[in-house]
Amino acid sequence: MKKIVRGLLISILTLLLWWMNPQPAQATGVYQMPVVKPGEATWILDRGDVISRLNEGKLSDRLSQLAQETGNEVRLVTIRRLDYGETIESFTNDLFEKWFPTPEEQSHQVLLVLDVVTNNSAIRTGEGTKSWLSDEMAESVSSETIQVPLRNGDRYNRAFLGAGDRLTAILSGNPDPGPPVVEDTIQAESTFASAEETKNSNATVWVIVLLILATVIPMVTYFWLYQ
Repeated sequence: MKKIVRGLLISILTLLLWWMNPQPAQATGVYQMPVVKPGEATWILDRGDVISRLNEGKLSDRLSQLAQETGNEVRLVTIRRLDYGETIESFTNDLFEKWFPTPEEQSHQVLLVLDVVTNNSAIRTGEGTKSWLSDEMAESVSSETIQVPLRNGDRYNRAFLGAGDRLTAILSGNPDPGPPVVEDTIQAESTFASAEETKNSNATVWVIVLLILATVIPMVTYFWLYQ
């Protein structure tokens, strides 16, 4: 009986400690990324696991067709978390140069990277793409086409579908469809919990957990010692 009670007590404490100190998401370094070469049919690397399989297939088909018709190659990458001291810009530049080390290999390449923990994004383009995709357009894709859906509720699929469509249009020689329209909405009565409500909710959960522990631990201790 004592062994059972002891095991129960250890399990409760272990679960509580795990809940209070969840493990951080594993960081991703450039050295961990697979090698991709020009012409290779690897268009999406969703290490952040935020793009659905259906939409990943749609994006891959569009980007594959773009490469076949124009020679311009676009690759979209998501990662879970950056290494300490790394920025999304430095990661993107290092990955771009790892995959395409020479100016000739870089020429018709576009690389767009998103860190899904911070939702920071960056883009790097080759010199050969700039006759279609100016630096201003590229920056708009990263800072607006990607970021607007994320600011409106972490809509990753919408963000990448929009980026894929916009980059495909521009690099095919068609007019730039532009960034998504930002709609100013006024909520008379929000149906979402505010930060203060969320904070109060979390406090309530903690009170309940502590009350349960205050009841369970003395009972378990009593049975352990006296049974």
